[in-house]
Amino acid sequence: MLEPPTSSRPAGAGIEVRGLRKRFGTTTALDGVDLTVAPGTVCGLLGPNGAGKTTLIRILATLSPPDGGHARVAGHDVVASAAQVRGRIALTGQYASVDELISGRENLEMFARLHRIRGAAVRRRAEELLERFGLQEAGRRPVRTYSGGMRRRLDLAAGLVVPPSVFFLDEPTTGLDPQSRYGLWDSVRELVRAGTTVLLTTQYLDEADHLADRIAVLGAPEGTGGRVIAEGTPSALKSSLGREYLDLTVRHHAGLTAAAEALARTGAGTVEVRAELRRVTLATGPASGPGTQVLADALHELRSADVQVEDLTLRRPTLDEVFISLTAAPARAREAA
Repeated sequence: MLEPPTSSRPAGAGIEVRGLRKRFGTTTALDGVDLTVAPGTVCGLLGPNGAGKTTLIRILATLSPPDGGHARVAGHDVVASAAQVRGRIALTGQYASVDELISGRENLEMFARLHRIRGAAVRRRAEELLERFGLQEAGRRPVRTYSGGMRRRLDLAAGLVVPPSVFFLDEPTTGLDPQSRYGLWDSVRELVRAGTTVLLTTQYLDEADHLADRIAVLGAPEGTGGRVIAEGTPSALKSSLGREYLDLTVRHHAGLTAAAEALARTGAGTVEVRAELRRVTLATGPASGPGTQVLADALHELRSADVQVEDLTLRRPTLDEVFISLTAAPARAREAA
């Protein structure tokens, strides 16, 4: 169980951001960010490097003051009521912030005492968290002997000594192997089921796709600073791209050119060749018609050209493709200006 002996987590504790601005010298990091995260949900915060993701997290966690606008976290203003905000949040950054010289159990007991947990409840809470995150056997070992995945799990456990109303996860699975990543995903899902609101930044878009109820994409539409350039559910963002993809793998490299020419003759969109994968991709355009018709036309052209096909798939865009489309558009606009 992730609940503390006595939980002070208030109901309806989400995140509200309006017109948030932040400058560092002549650099505009945030330029009027608006964002709402409903209580008990996961919001994935995406954006290229320099878009302002970490700056936004630091402001919401009361680690950096904004230059304009306002924000409320767990029902409290991050400037006027910073102490109340700090008492209701947890933050896990890109690197584990635990003490490597002491054991995992001692780390958790230390955090428990910092949260004013006393007596036998300290050891009991540490044991609960070690069990929850699969660290019981390693609990007495110095943290310096832990693997990267174990350190990240311990770092997450430390943030849950008293379950927060709002949890900020800033690229929490960077450098982890797939098994460790999936384990952390399960922990985040359990935390949200218990009512915690999560704001997640990540470079792994499949992570946001699996965990996030909604996604906000930060970008710099005018090249001046971070703004929310797109927001919605993962499904809605994929649909907004207005296209589908036909992925074709040929049996032999020699068939790549004929396959690309056959797909181009459908007139349904643009064709991309990935020779190293023996793959040709047709990205349909908004006026290409239903995907089933595109597929039928493609099969006709491929048969006419006698292309030997190993695999053929019609699919929706991935979140990676949506992200690239959204974040590349401002750069193209600046180059054309």
